[in-house]
Amino acid sequence: MPDTLISAIICTHNRDNYLGAAIDSLLAQDFASGFEVIVVDNGSSDRTRSVVEQRANHPHLKYVYEPVIGLSVARNTGAQVASSEILAYLDDDAVASLGWLQVLYNAYKNNPKLAIAGGKVSLLWPEGMQSPRWLSPGLAANLGAYDLGQNTVYIDKPGLTPRGLNYSIRRAFLEKIGGFDPQLGRIGKKLLSNEELQMTELALQAGWQVMYLPEAHVFHNISPERVKRSWFLNRGWWQGISECYREQLAGTAGFSQLQRGSERFLRGLYKAVKYFADPAERFDKLVYAYGQIGYLNAAIAGLLAKRVNSQ
Repeated sequence: MPDTLISAIICTHNRDNYLGAAIDSLLAQDFASGFEVIVVDNGSSDRTRSVVEQRANHPHLKYVYEPVIGLSVARNTGAQVASSEILAYLDDDAVASLGWLQVLYNAYKNNPKLAIAGGKVSLLWPEGMQSPRWLSPGLAANLGAYDLGQNTVYIDKPGLTPRGLNYSIRRAFLEKIGGFDPQLGRIGKKLLSNEELQMTELALQAGWQVMYLPEAHVFHNISPERVKRSWFLNRGWWQGISECYREQLAGTAGFSQLQRGSERFLRGLYKAVKYFADPAERFDKLVYAYGQIGYLNAAIAGLLAKRVNSQ
């Protein structure tokens, strides 16, 4: 049995309708040998295990059950089970291009300072559905859309970090920082995020490199329930909370958050009025403003908890 050169990991929670296609896209990779596919079942109650068992005869496939709900928890479990030094994470509702693993592997093999890499993400709309008029390019990024062009890019700004649905990380770096932080990343229906942004910040601060690889292409299925304004408002709310949590973890939380959040809220409302005639930009700014309410809510809760703990 050849050494495992790269580990592809799918963390999944109750998404059996897309999971099979995600697994199959990995098992069909144009990577001759030396790879494994790990499915981390994160407390699913649907047919997830059955979907994996239907493919159980494939020598590259492994299944592990993680009962503690949380994407970061599941990612850490996948890393613990994995055999290789390169960990490639694919979302359970995504489909990888045939050369995905090979492109990622080559990047790490040729660059020992590379800590994180990811590639282009294109959206797959449900049959008979297309991008609505009110969806801006910025909000499309909340669905996973990610395209920095056709050339390799060295990421120097955390906001440009690769999307988690098409994401890879070097084990040595992950272990050095203690794994994915369970306070960030989706937990059930709580749409927490910013875990990849935090990872990029830590990598750049420590002198590692982060790359965008356009040929590491992944396609993301958009479920119909996400093509609703209410979903984006909810996503914006949790994005604000995630940003507050990230600042708390970085030690930059405090009363200044109240000023920052208030200024951003008013800025969002102002721009929503400014772009009133443009349905996409108007809604984009409203989602941004709504997210600042979530940010302020979490900031106030953090300040109150700090005061109680200090008494």
